[in-house]
Amino acid sequence: MATSSVLRRALLYVPASSQKFMTKSLSLASDNITYDLEDSVTPANKQTARTQLRDHLSSLSDKPASIGELAVRINAVSTPYALDDLTTLASAPNLDAIVIPKVNSASDLSFVTDVIRHAAPQRHSSNPTASPLKLLALIESARAVMDLRSICAASPYLSGLIFAAEDFALDLSITRTPGLAEFLYARSAIVTAARAFDLPSSIDLVCTSYKGPEGVKQLEEECQNGKEMGFNGKQCIHPSQVEVTQRMFAPAEAEVEWYVRILVADAQASAAGRGAWTLDGKMIDAPVVGKARAVVAKAAKCGMDIENIKAKWKDQKPE
Repeated sequence: MATSSVLRRALLYVPASSQKFMTKSLSLASDNITYDLEDSVTPANKQTARTQLRDHLSSLSDKPASIGELAVRINAVSTPYALDDLTTLASAPNLDAIVIPKVNSASDLSFVTDVIRHAAPQRHSSNPTASPLKLLALIESARAVMDLRSICAASPYLSGLIFAAEDFALDLSITRTPGLAEFLYARSAIVTAARAFDLPSSIDLVCTSYKGPEGVKQLEEECQNGKEMGFNGKQCIHPSQVEVTQRMFAPAEAEVEWYVRILVADAQASAAGRGAWTLDGKMIDAPVVGKARAVVAKAAKCGMDIENIKAKWKDQKPE
């Protein structure tokens, strides 16, 4: 499901077992809020949390403008809770996406797809105006990494992949280190698969540090590392991580200005029939212009004033 307009720089988990936290989440500014029914909810509280979340979503007259997407992380398909999660919440108003944990094979996504088609048929019809629930798959095991091709092709509603580092480390009996080198293969495989199948989101691991200057520093370093690998978002476990994460995964101002200059100059170069030219001594050709368009488009979605930057560089000419 290629949905290039989807922006998920931060995916913040909020426990569905806490009405207080769910209510507070509505005042946040986050690309994604994911209400959690899995790890943060004990087995004894699954049903209560599920009902509480349904009522919470139903009570909203509309999704807050500061939130891009409301999602729920259901329990794994292999558990006795997943079916009830789906049948209870698939038709809930204001729900945009479902995060599926422990996706080990294509059959996990096929199951979820079939259930939501029956539980929320109004959102999964052939009507072009229908807005189907988007699916996000958590990749948590060696088996899942080796089966990424079939997982990515399993559902037309798949909108992204998420890397779950802690469960992956458990599966491989490895220890997470600050440099994250032990996850290099899995993370590279995930971002490559997401891009190959035109999925809009590849969301990186959780940063477990979030308190004080050291926590912010660690978060910034992990965001930069993930961005350099090709991830376009990161999971968050505390509201304090959202602002930093969304800033780090947005294009930098200097970067946007550079690419705006390229687009302005390219319009003149194209009119003159020049396929390759230079700017500030650097060669500019079709791939660079394509990157410029993508970066500027993302910057606009992140709220940057592109028109103002274009006005500043309206006289930019190719060299």
